[in-house]
Amino acid sequence: MIRLHHCHETRSMRVYWLLVEMGLDFECVLRPFDRSLREPGYAEVSPAGRVPALEDGEVVLFESGAIVEYLCERYPEAGFGRLPGDPERWAWLTWLHFAETIAQHLANLTQQHIMLREDWMRSPTLMKLERLRLEKTLQVLETALDGRQYLLASGFCAVDACIGYCTYVAKHFTHLDRLPNTHAYFRRLSSRPAFRAALPPAGAQRLYTRDFYPTPDA
Repeated sequence: MIRLHHCHETRSMRVYWLLVEMGLDFECVLRPFDRSLREPGYAEVSPAGRVPALEDGEVVLFESGAIVEYLCERYPEAGFGRLPGDPERWAWLTWLHFAETIAQHLANLTQQHIMLREDWMRSPTLMKLERLRLEKTLQVLETALDGRQYLLASGFCAVDACIGYCTYVAKHFTHLDRLPNTHAYFRRLSSRPAFRAALPPAGAQRLYTRDFYPTPDA
């Protein structure tokens, strides 16, 4: 049985989403997004005390990109990966890892807006810079999505879940409607049943409690 260690609205959301898309049976171990992630018991599956972590039999992984690649190679019949020899393999790998490029700016914005709870802890300059850096990465998507529905010409695959999660978080910090291709892409993704299944249920602890977090100078 696959076991996913998950916190709502974190990077583990994209793994949850992908598991549902792939139609795989899995157990979700829901964890609070707090210091309990650093407890010794959880360190056995995630030494850095982060999510996601995934167990599949004796296989244990604790990096979301690696988890996505593993799932696609372990269960190729689902068709969400692009394996060696596939002409789209290199584009697939590029988008898989570009998701982390976007995510680093999202993580910095999340820390500034949410995790640093007092105004004196925050840096308006850093918040503005990270928003601009985020928007620069989203412009890459905007260009790539011109004339297509998903990132690869062949259609929806695992990298759309990875990048799609980034667009879900990004809309909390910038206005996607300024990027029409990206905005339409997010609307397509957010209409998928598997995406909706990965969202926090009503009443659940959320990481993003507001629809939008403006920079202080906005």
